[in-house]
Amino acid sequence: MPRRPNPAGRNPRAGRPSSQRKTHAAKSRTPKAPDAKRPGVPAPQPAASAPAGPFVLGAIPGATPGKWIDAWQDRMPDNPLELRPLAVVAQRQAIVAGDVDAALVRLPIDKTGLHVIPLYDEVPVVATSTESHLTAADSLTPADLADEVLIIPSDDVLGLRADTFPNVAPPRFAPPASTEEAIATVAAGVGFVVVPMSLARLHHRKDVAYRPLEQAPTSTVALAWQADRTTALVDAFVGIVRGRTANSSRG
Repeated sequence: MPRRPNPAGRNPRAGRPSSQRKTHAAKSRTPKAPDAKRPGVPAPQPAASAPAGPFVLGAIPGATPGKWIDAWQDRMPDNPLELRPLAVVAQRQAIVAGDVDAALVRLPIDKTGLHVIPLYDEVPVVATSTESHLTAADSLTPADLADEVLIIPSDDVLGLRADTFPNVAPPRFAPPASTEEAIATVAAGVGFVVVPMSLARLHHRKDVAYRPLEQAPTSTVALAWQADRTTALVDAFVGIVRGRTANSSRG
């Protein structure tokens, strides 16, 4: 019996056109896109954007943030750091008001609502005229200051009082308004001033000498910022101050 001719393009084994069979095979090999709604499949996350700058750092007189600023510039080149000088009397207000993102401050400070990290203690020094007999020693004690005139400026950061050192003499004039004025006064040969080492260096004069003072109040420098404004930039600076490397996690 003669065979019936097959229609053109049909495969006698498959029973359907070869073009349809190829199309079906191609579709079966196409991988399905992950369904974010299926259990166990995480939804795609948007790429993290770099925090906006600049970072405003306040600093009281005598603070030395140079090494931390250098590290910031190397690590955060797209986020400039702005250094803003602060008076000690206004340090807390500048933080609370948002004038700065963080600040290098002098303790004590009202810590209410703040994060505060003590950084280092400063050695106190006696500043006096280069002609004073006090300069004969490499370092001094409170006993060495007996009968000398103690000058306490209005912006004193050590919390000194007239009775802080025994047997010192009070000045016969009003307290100088600033540490700079007090040091200018002792340069003229009148009395002595006790200040942190950094302030002595800040107000250095050729006619004034400085000697470390033992058994005297120290001044602690700390990093402080508003607790509810711990931004990504604040966290980055805290990491630098604490010594975290660019690749280390928070600690």
